[in-house]
Amino acid sequence: MQRPGDDPYLQVRDLRVRFATEDGVVRAVDGVSFAVERGRTLGIVGESGSGKSVTSLAVLGLHDPKRTTITGQILVGGRDIAGRPDEEVRRLRGRDMAMIFQDPLSALHPYYSVGRQIAEAYRIHHPRAGRGEARKRTIEMLDRVGIPQPAKRADQYPHEFSGGMRQRAMIAMALVNDPDLLIADEPTTALDVTVQAQILDLLGDLQKEFNSAIILITHDLGVVSQVADEVLVMYGGRAVEHGGVEQVLRAPQHPYTWGLLASVPTVHGDAGADLVPIPGNPPSLINLPPGCAFHPRCRHASGDCFTQVPELRDVERLMVACHHPEASRAQ
Repeated sequence: MQRPGDDPYLQVRDLRVRFATEDGVVRAVDGVSFAVERGRTLGIVGESGSGKSVTSLAVLGLHDPKRTTITGQILVGGRDIAGRPDEEVRRLRGRDMAMIFQDPLSALHPYYSVGRQIAEAYRIHHPRAGRGEARKRTIEMLDRVGIPQPAKRADQYPHEFSGGMRQRAMIAMALVNDPDLLIADEPTTALDVTVQAQILDLLGDLQKEFNSAIILITHDLGVVSQVADEVLVMYGGRAVEHGGVEQVLRAPQHPYTWGLLASVPTVHGDAGADLVPIPGNPPSLINLPPGCAFHPRCRHASGDCFTQVPELRDVERLMVACHHPEASRAQ
């Protein structure tokens, strides 16, 4: 268990991820830094193409090294795994860190039973474990994530599970080796609101049990408000706002974060009022606009916004990359 004064379990420092394509170099992640402690949850939010999932795949070492360049530091339990041999990172993946993928139907193999796949994930990191021990552990995990009749369900195939049950099975597989870091990439996408709430409650309960550090990647700010301790807002491959969930969602400083919040309906708002979408489209990560990448869509852009990339700085207890945050405009 992490004690006060210990370093965070995951530390990402100045992470940069580049993809070489025929059209040019994609700057998918451009100088992102963050940390997550055991027992805490970091929510990473942003539109599609902002760099959220690319960041998580870099942490897990899942990018193709032949076409991807990764620089910076990724410290997992104090070990820098950026640029390490794939075999070394593979030994950590599943044991020290694991991922819940967005679509469990495509992440689970259709030709093998759910129980066999979970047992295989266990035996990879416990080579001395026999089939009986692996099956016992599998049934235990299926039961722990709330799947009824786990012994029977272990012998069934992914297509025999409902969407919510497949997601629970993915969580069981991710946690079968008690990892210290769990990355959940859009874990409630395509689930109805009742099942979504059950999955989020389950993750919270399991975090308390395992004391895991969790990264929750989502576009849903409502989900973030329920489960995250901190929020990292990404845009154009960069971090534009970072801070405690209450500060970011109640008093955001970056215009992009305002736009995300304004485009979400609330139960307390005017039922007849129109939602306010962010104008325009996310930028190309091959040809980012000069200066602040958000300036073509920002109604407050002026001066340095067009020429200088803003750096993250302290503003009202938040880290914000904006030349004109709310605090300075209010003065």
